Amino acid sequence: MKCLKSGKTKEIIRITDVKAESMVGFEWKYVSKSEWKSSTRQKVEETILETQTIAEKQLKRKKSK
Repeated sequence: MKCLKSGKTKEIIRITDVKAESMVGFEWKYVSKSEWKSSTRQKVEETILETQTIAEKQLKRKKSK
């Protein structure tokens, strides 16, 4: 598995070695796995925070009723 980063969108993806070889060059470049991990984990943390915020709002509504 290889991690690639788009030069245009800055999106980081993880794909098989065979697919990566054909994509590297024009738009895509290799990046470290740690860079991929950090971008992936930030998205998960943001989702968790959003879920907690929604749950807190719902709890407040129930208490106020």
